[in-house]
Amino acid sequence: MQSQVVEILSAEELRRTVNRLASQVVEGCSDLSNLAILGVRTRGVPLACLIIRQIQQLEGVEVPLGAIDITFYRDDLDKIGLRAPGKTDIPFDINNKLVLLVDDVIYSGRTIGAALNAIHDYGRPHAVRLAVLVDRGHRELPIHPDYVGKVLPTAKDESVKVFLQQVDGRDGVELIKPSPGISDL
Repeated sequence: MQSQVVEILSAEELRRTVNRLASQVVEGCSDLSNLAILGVRTRGVPLACLIIRQIQQLEGVEVPLGAIDITFYRDDLDKIGLRAPGKTDIPFDINNKLVLLVDDVIYSGRTIGAALNAIHDYGRPHAVRLAVLVDRGHRELPIHPDYVGKVLPTAKDESVKVFLQQVDGRDGVELIKPSPGISDL
């Protein structure tokens, strides 16, 4: 069966959405010199790079970037399967920093819960904020992003695929809907 693919954000719309997210971060952060950004591997890292680039253009401030891998912090490896862990790289002290955690899609909240656990192994930030490109709902944990590019209500059997130039060779966001089965006709 063929899935139905619906374009949610074109490359240009994704660029504008990232610019808006960066503007919201600037507005919400009273002291950009205390801000540090951590991208959740895999697509949270290039997304964080785009946000940092836009903050640099808007404010002339260089914000430090780190990457966090949450593989060993997940509580659902039995459901998602084994994965090769990526590298956590936090080249700055996160103690007393305002840490902006960046990920591409928030769904159940389990990835972000694992990221919060991982962050605490590296220090104690003053505060942690969350920016996501797409919020598709269906939370299983009480986690809510502070900055959202696009709210996209989805069915549980649908999926959202984010494409970023640095990882995928193109930019965009697609909603994948399963094809109706014979019993659904």
